[in-house]
Amino acid sequence: MDFSPNKLNFYLFFKLPSAFLCGVRVKSITTSICIVSVKYRWLNQNPFNSIYFAVQAMAAELTTGVLVMYQIKKSNNKISMLVTNIKGNFSKKAKGKIYFTCYDGEVIEQAIQKTSASNEGQTFWLKSIGIDEHGDIVSEMDFEWSIRIKQ
Repeated sequence: MDFSPNKLNFYLFFKLPSAFLCGVRVKSITTSICIVSVKYRWLNQNPFNSIYFAVQAMAAELTTGVLVMYQIKKSNNKISMLVTNIKGNFSKKAKGKIYFTCYDGEVIEQAIQKTSASNEGQTFWLKSIGIDEHGDIVSEMDFEWSIRIKQ
């Protein structure tokens, strides 16, 4: 798969339709950074007039997951990936358009190099930060990923 925002959003439509229907969209991807947006709307609201926490978690997880997928493809190895733990902090109502960003591409690259060299699984934490249109942090989520060489 080509790792462009358009191709990834097309992938979302077929493989993660609930995220797609809730308005989660990949905006940008490089080897080290992924940005995903979600806009407050009727389908993703909670009773408190903000974006439901699970929708925020989908967007945040996508920033980390896409980076892991991208680094795996770049490595040319067959590696499985799985979220094993999640921590979240919600500091402000998520209203308007929220941008989730993960800057941890290098962490993933190092873990893939270690698992490829040792043939042992690796776990690592990746952070995604959600920022609203005013530049305020609305949520921060940490995802623990596990990777291993496919047998």
